[in-house]
Amino acid sequence: MANPNIVSVSSIKGESVGFALTATTTTTLMTVAGSRVIKINRITCANVDGTNAADLTLSVTKQNFTPDGVDNFDTSGTFHIAKTISVPADATLVILDTPIYLMEDDVLKGGAGAASDLELFISYESISDA
Repeated sequence: MANPNIVSVSSIKGESVGFALTATTTTTLMTVAGSRVIKINRITCANVDGTNAADLTLSVTKQNFTPDGVDNFDTSGTFHIAKTISVPADATLVILDTPIYLMEDDVLKGGAGAASDLELFISYESISDA
């Protein structure tokens, strides 16, 4: 598995996607393709239920990798960005506004405490060196 060099890239494409969390189980939202790194710039979560709060869980499953310049790290596993964060009824929360990078084969997963109550909107850049 490669870690693309973001200094010598062939393309950087700005993207945004939305997800309606229709199930209470944690499901795969995004899987990073080969020869890419995804820079997630912002994640917002809206509770579209007008009456009840709902909990959000958001995590990244890292594949076995060797990071550059870091010692004493977990090379794989699931790590939470948000864990059972309560989103009030008819409210929107900013879950992430400091960029993070997902490497190839990393998986972003999300789940809602109540089916069809939460929607995510993710702004990111797809960076390729292929």
